[in-house]
Amino acid sequence: METYKLSSIPLCEPNLNGREKQYMAEAIDSNWLSGGSFLRRFEQQLADYSDAAHVIGVSNGTSALHVALTLAGVEKGDLVLVPDLTFVATANAVKYLGASPVMVDIDASTWLMDLDLLLDFLENQTYQNSGGCFHRDSHRRIKAVVPVHLLGNICEMERLNAIAGRFALAVVEDAACSLGSFRNGRHSGTSGLLGTVSFNSNKIITTAGGGAILTNDDALAKRARHLITQAKSHPTEYIHDELGYNFRLVNPLAAMGCAQMEQLPGFVLKKKEIAAHYRQEFGDYEVMFQQLTPGTDSNHWHSAMLVNESRSLIAALAAENIETRPLWTPIHELPVFQQDLYISRENIAADVSRRGIMLPCSTSISDEQLQRVCQTIGRFLSVSIKI
Repeated sequence: METYKLSSIPLCEPNLNGREKQYMAEAIDSNWLSGGSFLRRFEQQLADYSDAAHVIGVSNGTSALHVALTLAGVEKGDLVLVPDLTFVATANAVKYLGASPVMVDIDASTWLMDLDLLLDFLENQTYQNSGGCFHRDSHRRIKAVVPVHLLGNICEMERLNAIAGRFALAVVEDAACSLGSFRNGRHSGTSGLLGTVSFNSNKIITTAGGGAILTNDDALAKRARHLITQAKSHPTEYIHDELGYNFRLVNPLAAMGCAQMEQLPGFVLKKKEIAAHYRQEFGDYEVMFQQLTPGTDSNHWHSAMLVNESRSLIAALAAENIETRPLWTPIHELPVFQQDLYISRENIAADVSRRGIMLPCSTSISDEQLQRVCQTIGRFLSVSIKI
């Protein structure tokens, strides 16, 4: 007898139900591939939405970070402060420049960089002179700090900018997760010197690959465009005046982005509804959800919660053909970063990572699918004592 198999529920799949095919076909028919009208249109849509003065489309979120750190003046041998709980791209981009990340533990409630811990480190383990801020033990310059707006939650940028200003640090916001998130009316990625966004296939909008750099600085925006086009300094001759990169976002993928931007408000609304549903369903159980920083209106890009025996829950859901994922492994635990500095009191990142589970949150998820997820989790949690 054939065994009935439940249909799969993906973790976070792209939603391409708008004008993506139409616009991409138009881009191909125009024969403008490396650049063109859709790229300019997509950048303008992002600028209008985020209120950033400049948006520069690039090949992916990691290249956006790479260029943004370059623009912020990070050089070989420097140190860059990053949160310990984030996708590895944040720290990788630092390494690409020959610099080293300093991992800062996270706040137990918001899961964002612990600003009290950051300030304590800067006050007690650094010194300043005319060259900037330096680590007291290694005498290496600390050039920048990279807050990550994890899962759509936004760091307390007012306080972070004040700390950064006091210690002469450039602020580069990793807003890969937070397109559609606002804090006190200001869009993520627009409070620092530069911000970066990702359009990977699992992000709230996608261009398959792709990313963007956001800035309000005219000179930095001009240099960003120069760097991502191989630093070519002559309109016809092959003259390149510095080390550049082939990091442009191509026109057909930008066309997909234009169609996605038309749907972004609806996507944000759906993500918020999914997050609210999970919180309502499991609010009486011994689980923990991310606490938003005051003033943050999150896009709730990913719905995640902390639960004991998270790996067992992941396996139980997989048995029902429901895809989930653990939260990221802390950066300081990854082999390539184990020789780098980790600042912590209680290793909160490790605990959040161990207990974290990312739940299905596609904008195309149906009510029936969402209820199936909740019922499966409910059965698992029913053995726990209710709060």
